[in-house]
Amino acid sequence: MGRPIRFLLDGGVRELSGIAPTLTVLNLLRYHLRRTGTKEGCAEGDCGACTVVLGELEGGQVRFRAVNACILFAPILDGRALFTVESLGREGALHPVQQAMVDSHGSQCGFCTPGIVMSLYAAQRSGATTDAASLKDALAGNLCRCTGYGPILAAGATMGASPDTAGDGALAEALRAIQPAEGLELEHKGRRFFSPLSADELAKIYEEHPQATILAGGTDVGLWVTKQQRVLETVISLNDAADLRGIDDLGGSIRIGAAVRYVDAHAGLARLHPQFGELLRRLGGLQVRNLGTVCGNIANGSPIGDMPPALIAAGATLVLRKGQARREMPLEDYFLAYGKQDRQPGEFVEAVIVRKPAPDRIFRIAKLSKRFDQDISAVCAGINIGVADGRVTDACIAFGGMAATPRRAAACEAALTGQPWTGATVETAAEALSQDFTPIGDMRASAAYRLEAAKNLLIRTYVEASEAGEDIRTAQAVAYG
Repeated sequence: MGRPIRFLLDGGVRELSGIAPTLTVLNLLRYHLRRTGTKEGCAEGDCGACTVVLGELEGGQVRFRAVNACILFAPILDGRALFTVESLGREGALHPVQQAMVDSHGSQCGFCTPGIVMSLYAAQRSGATTDAASLKDALAGNLCRCTGYGPILAAGATMGASPDTAGDGALAEALRAIQPAEGLELEHKGRRFFSPLSADELAKIYEEHPQATILAGGTDVGLWVTKQQRVLETVISLNDAADLRGIDDLGGSIRIGAAVRYVDAHAGLARLHPQFGELLRRLGGLQVRNLGTVCGNIANGSPIGDMPPALIAAGATLVLRKGQARREMPLEDYFLAYGKQDRQPGEFVEAVIVRKPAPDRIFRIAKLSKRFDQDISAVCAGINIGVADGRVTDACIAFGGMAATPRRAAACEAALTGQPWTGATVETAAEALSQDFTPIGDMRASAAYRLEAAKNLLIRTYVEASEAGEDIRTAQAVAYG
């Protein structure tokens, strides 16, 4: 049914048809195209061994992004260029990125090396800076079990500028030639995949197929296929709906469309408040941020999603759409129970509107996890407190990882509101968190740790924000080092 998938591989046009809609790019490469340089390490987007690079047209220019092939469905390649480790080097000569890895002794067992090379290649093709901090961010999504990070970083620092930029004009022209004029519609053994070109088309298709799975970045949905072995009968992708990729400045807020990836939302959210920027730096590796979307993180309703607590604290509003009808709601009202959201059949998240915290407010975002980079939260907090004339005027405090959904701490907020902004008030409010939450224990943290950590995050906010925090600063020294 419909036209084939068309994409560029090493400059040549490839066409795909008759494939399962949820065939991963990793399996396409290894088992269909016999490109075995791309490795499977985790099949969940954590280790980076499967990293490939996508080239996309944006504003007439080609943008290069490192992505995880293990959770990327093959139909997403439509209208894009794909680069694998076999794409590098020609006629027996190593690419400068590969040569830098050799010269710096950056490869040990070699299993992770192709993915690391591709992450460095994406950074090089993008003209990214190669200082130590930038390289660490670029490589945070690549794990090396032989612990060769020092030489790998040295390779990144010495790989030089991209020698391939001279061909970018031709690549852009080749991409323009395969841009779809109509949305993608595939069918294989009764399973279907749609990738409409607009939000209107998406709304129409979703009304006709309300049981379909909406696919944004696939950083969660991909695991349903690779880990849970789920068969998705109908998938509707947001990735080609251009009008869902916009970020609109509304003055005191920004509107983030459903297809906006984390990497593209980073700058806008960081301008609202620097703590949003720091949170996004720690949200997965760069490959995850290059695929995952802000609205997808919300729509799935995970109790440990990083963004919802911060967005709730900022007073975010969700825009839902069904057909031509839209409705808005405070973000916290969207989450009803574990796995259940206030979303009707055929209704999808179209955008989230995030307000800029007023400069006179105390606004903090905190994420606690076992690893600093690329780890799921044990506890995530968003704290927004107004103080005037020494008293708390209002408070919005939200946590993830503490309940079956991201949720506000009503008892804690009530214990703060109207009270003096003092250490005693904050400690009382922290104890009220025991009324708000009964967390569970799991592999990430015990229930006791989660509750104690949540209390300490609130107290730390007071210590950092108020000169009156001296009376509890010593008592909390052990907790905060």
